[in-house]
Amino acid sequence: MPVNSDAVGKRYAPVVYAVGREKVKEYASAVGETNPLHLDVAAARAAGHADVVAPPMFAVVYQSPSVMPALFDPEVGIDFAMMVHSGQEFRWERLVVAGEELTTTTTVQTIAEKGGLGFYDFAVATVDEAGDPVVTGIWKMLVRGA
Repeated sequence: MPVNSDAVGKRYAPVVYAVGREKVKEYASAVGETNPLHLDVAAARAAGHADVVAPPMFAVVYQSPSVMPALFDPEVGIDFAMMVHSGQEFRWERLVVAGEELTTTTTVQTIAEKGGLGFYDFAVATVDEAGDPVVTGIWKMLVRGA
């Protein structure tokens, strides 16, 4: 089935995520993080932070709810059963701390076909409550049998 690039440029509704202390600590523990800034409020505050600091890849936690609608959008046309998450790129502007409220927006960046494979890139941007950039990312999906 050929890919349809008509959805390129489509932007999805912003998704708000409240960064919770326990979520940060659970994520840090799950990925084997031992830095006390991610696990201990007192250590984080002693280092000048308002609360525990999210590990950088915690971005996946607050960005993925914004990406999901695009993956299942019939206009984008991904056959989810044939999809493989093929990569991510992130550019962090600053640390994320528990207690923040972040807003993430996803845009279909590119849709292409090559060698029977569909290539889908989604530009994902997260800002803080002031509207300042926190992290931008490219989420890459590969669909077999395109």
